[in-house]
Amino acid sequence: MLQYTKFQKHTSIFLMAALSSFFLLSCSNDNDNPEPIDEEETITTMNVSLLSSGNPTVTLQARDLDGDGPNPPVITVSGTLIANTTYQGSIELLNETVDPAEDISEEVAAEAEEHQFFFDINGSIDTAAATDQDANGNPLGLSFQLVTAAAGNGTLSITLRHEPKKPNDGSLFDAGGETDIAQSFSLVIE
Repeated sequence: MLQYTKFQKHTSIFLMAALSSFFLLSCSNDNDNPEPIDEEETITTMNVSLLSSGNPTVTLQARDLDGDGPNPPVITVSGTLIANTTYQGSIELLNETVDPAEDISEEVAAEAEEHQFFFDINGSIDTAAATDQDANGNPLGLSFQLVTAAAGNGTLSITLRHEPKKPNDGSLFDAGGETDIAQSFSLVIE
């Protein structure tokens, strides 16, 4: 029969207590107040309206119902822009994978501090810049102004970034964050 010395007995009790404490602490529930997860929005459709006083509205649409699936987005541009003209633009974002379609623009506006649109232009477009702001005075871009140059062709690229650095220098590189949606539109300016 095995006999324990006093030292072995006390050492065994100490080790059992230490192991029990370790297991109790490692199994503690650290998720009492978990950080909320701000998931990126599902955006299938971008609708852009360009308005100029006395001229027909020009609409741009990028629609990608299969998301990252094999089919590319369907791009539609209705109308031509007038040379040397200022347009007021607005962007509507939709999730058309649900019925009725969910207006993601409302979420972007509600979470304006966590979003920003970036506009990249070339060709016969002079400028494109946000005209709306978040609560901290940083650009948002659901509303924007576009100014055309002389007649020709141009490209308007619109990118929505989620959780960009704000303020930033207005470039995608400086802003960082994750891209929620990015689309380029080929435009005719007459």
